[in-house]
Parts: sequence; C-alpha cells; structure tokens
Amino acid sequence: MSVPTLFLLGASHQTAPLELREKLALAGDKLAALHGELQSLAGLSEFAVLNTCNRVEIYGVAAQAEAVARLQAALCALNQMDATVFEQIRIELHDRPAIQHLLEVAAGIDSQMVGETEILGQVKDAYAAAQTRGTTGPVLNRVFQKTFQAAKHVRTHTAIGEGQISVASVAVDLAVKIFGDLRRCRVLVLGAGEIGEKTARAFKSRAVGEMAVTSRRLQRAEDLARAFATRAIPFERVAEALPDFDIAVCSTAAPQAVVTRAMAASAMRRRAVRPLFLIDLAMPRNIDPGVADLPNVFLYNLDDLAKIAEENLALRQAETERVRALLAEKAEALWRQVEPRIGGNHTEG
Repeated sequence: MSVPTLFLLGASHQTAPLELREKLALAGDKLAALHGELQSLAGLSEFAVLNTCNRVEIYGVAAQAEAVARLQAALCALNQMDATVFEQIRIELHDRPAIQHLLEVAAGIDSQMVGETEILGQVKDAYAAAQTRGTTGPVLNRVFQKTFQAAKHVRTHTAIGEGQISVASVAVDLAVKIFGDLRRCRVLVLGAGEIGEKTARAFKSRAVGEMAVTSRRLQRAEDLARAFATRAIPFERVAEALPDFDIAVCSTAAPQAVVTRAMAASAMRRRAVRPLFLIDLAMPRNIDPGVADLPNVFLYNLDDLAKIAEENLALRQAETERVRALLAEKAEALWRQVEPRIGGNHTEG
C-alpha cells in the first residue's frame, strides 16, 4: 500500500564536492526544464525547487515512494548524471526530518558559512517561484510560511547572526590579507546581481583604489556602477580589460567560464610580475580552474572561502546546537499540523 509523503530530495555542500554540485546546478534553462518535467510527473502533487550556489533541493508531496524515484531519475537525466553517482551524494528525507532540514537551511545553520543571511532570501524566492507556477498546495504553503517565521525567531532570539558573514565579506577580507592596503588595488566585479552588489559594497567599504563593474546585461552593470560611483565596462571587453585589474570577482549566472585559462594567461603576459587575484563566487563556476596553474595567479572558489570562514566560526558554532534544538521543537509541532493534510493530498499530477 502506497503511503503519501512529504519529502526532500537533493544534494548540497554537506554531501557533494564542488565538481558534482556544479554538475547538478540548474543554470540557464535547466531550472525551467525541470519545473516543466515535474509538473507532469505522476504522483507528485506539490513541489518547490531550491537552487543556490551550494545546494539543489526539491521539497514536495508525493503519493508514494515511486514518485520520488521518478523525480530522481528526471533530475539525473536533466544533468546527465549517473544515478549511482547521485545516490552517493543524495540527501533524501521524509516527513518530520524533511521539515527539520528546511528549517535549518532557512535559519542559516546548514550553510557553508554558518549564520549567513542570504539563504533565507533564496528560500523565499524558491517558494515565491513555486507559488507563481502553481506547484505548491496546502502542505508546502504551511511548511514554508512557518519556516519563515521560525527563521525570523532564530535571528531575533539567538546569536547565530552576530558578526554577519557572507561570501562577499570573506572574499574582501581575503583580499586585505593578501594585498594589505586596498587603496592601491584595482578591482573588477563581474556580475551585477545580489552577490555582485554585496561584493562591490564590501570593497567600497575598504576604500579600494579603483573599481569597475561588468555584467552580461550592460544596463545592470551601469546601474550598479552608478550606485557605487564607479564605472561600468561592456562584458565583451573583459578579456581586454582584465590585465588592468589586480583583483577580479566573478558571480555571473553564465553557464560556462567567463574567465578562461587563455584569457588569464594573456592578461599575465601584460602584467609582468604583478600577481592576479581571482575569486569565483559562481555556480557553475565562472573561472576555468586551470588558471590556478599559471604563475602568479591565485584562484579561490566557494569551497576555499568556506574553509577560510571556519576560522571565524566560534560564536556561531556555540549557538548552532541551541538553534538546532529550538528548530527541532518547531519541526515536531509543524509536522503534527501538516501530517493530517498529506493523506488527502496525493492526486496524481
């Protein structure tokens, strides 16, 4: 007899190395393609997809376990990943543990940088997108809405967010450690989205000597440049401009490398002995990993920054177990509320 279930299926930095997270990333048209497939998947009545730099997680309500297996097959096929590989990195949780996981994700205690705040906005965006597509229902609506309340409660009543940390702030701190005084440095920010904006703000707060912004959409780059009283350069001029910068930070949504090894090698021929510091905050990665082999080129990616951030974890780590216990109570209460709704919510879609 099939049993309806609330589930989570996916993978994250906790289970998968960067190379496999990159393969799973729903960049470009992949996210829309997955939504299209899941909307016609038999036995799946509700779902929402959380797709970030460090995780791809699908939360849903299924009529039976076979529907979750079909979802896994669809995800693997879309990403051309062998099912046996996915099963080695898979997170699959059901019912109350799935709720507990979502609560911990939204509260920032499952993040690479424990206590970071960006993830709550990303969870809200994922839920809003699912609502717009009409793929949520009474169970997920209740779960996500209560999740947002719990995350707010945690931020208000614990110290998990004190001394807020983000990939942008860690990237700039690293630049300070390497270059010392940033007033003599020139920085290129590739990407004008939320991370690009936070990166630009962080560098500006450290009085960087010169900064330029670029984006695949020039208007967005110009808007961001105006906000920080700097200049925008056309995206197609990145290769030409790169030798002029000491630091380049990439956070575009491009599905392939925007800084190639050949591009970096060409830049270094023009930079003589001056080092080039590259930070890749994107997923899929924006910078060809091969550039790290070039003399005087220093490349850092998301996993590298997470290791550096661990040095600053003491206060958050002390709060993590307290937050986890608090969220466990909320997960149990929420599970009691939604469990009766799941049994009557398993029509095939």
